[in-house]
Amino acid sequence: MSLVSEQRGATLVELVITIVIISVAIAGVVGAFSLVAGRSADPLNQTRVVELAQLYMDEILTKKYDNNTPQGGTPKYSGSCNIGAEAGENRGNFNDVDDYNGLTDSPPRSAESVLNGYSGFSVFVTVACAGADVGLPTSQAKRIELNIQAPGDQSFIMSAYRANF
Repeated sequence: MSLVSEQRGATLVELVITIVIISVAIAGVVGAFSLVAGRSADPLNQTRVVELAQLYMDEILTKKYDNNTPQGGTPKYSGSCNIGAEAGENRGNFNDVDDYNGLTDSPPRSAESVLNGYSGFSVFVTVACAGADVGLPTSQAKRIELNIQAPGDQSFIMSAYRANF
């Protein structure tokens, strides 16, 4: 009986096939990570858009329905629907909803100052007579639309109605 030790190992062909299989798997994983990494800022931007919309809507909706609406809202305004700021008004002294029509802020700002952390965002406000949209006479409601542009060419439109009461 001879003592011959049998050696076992991987051949060159087996090593090459293993390297190819591992390379394909790594390429797939890296591709998936790069796709996810490219979209990682989206939820943050969406959260910031909602915060901006809330800030602007809160500011706008606390104003009177129309310049001629008495303080407190009663009796309700009975004139026609007017859109636009009165002469000499600016963001600091807007007193009714439609004064905000055409407002463009880039970067976004409150009535007092620029908001920190919103570079690359812009806000455009449109106000329109829209009573018919909610089953009222046209002059009895206004639609406020915020078009918010976020970094990465994302656009969001938020709207709310302000009725005459």
